[in-house]
Amino acid sequence: MPGASSSPTRRNFPGATVRHFGAFAITAATALAILGGAVLHAQGHDKDKYSLTSPGGIGFSDFRGYEDWSVVSSARTKEVLKVIVANPAMITAYKAGVPGHDQTFPEGSMIVKLQWVPKKSTEAPYDVDVPDVFKQAFVMEKDSERFPKTGGWGYAVFNYDAASNKFTADPKALRTAETRAM
Repeated sequence: MPGASSSPTRRNFPGATVRHFGAFAITAATALAILGGAVLHAQGHDKDKYSLTSPGGIGFSDFRGYEDWSVVSSARTKEVLKVIVANPAMITAYKAGVPGHDQTFPEGSMIVKLQWVPKKSTEAPYDVDVPDVFKQAFVMEKDSERFPKTGGWGYAVFNYDAASNKFTADPKALRTAETRAM
């Protein structure tokens, strides 16, 4: 065929770039979750962070083991890179088709959004943002008895200060969650 090349190009396979990017994004999100959990665990935060309780009554200790939970998504804003992990109860619900078809997540479902400040990679051969400073863990748990005003979901934010090497419960997070539910 005239002008045909013996090697495939992006021009010949337009979906290849999208598929490769999707695979890269999933791999990167998984690596971020593992790296973030390992780094925070190695820095000795477990003892201090698991003693924290949010103003709304959610204990960081409720989410013990989140470092090993499955990655369900990643997200990006101008301010943060997020990796979202879910506990086994929520993963089982996802696999069963929740949310959808009038199904809701079961009691005990939990999710953690791990959030980093981004920076430009100095090592990648292309323009890409990578995690820099860990910023916070945004947590959610389904408990309709404890959180009837917010659709059965409890919310908390635990901020991380790299300079002091400490987590703190964010006092503003409860008001934000209650306002969102109204």
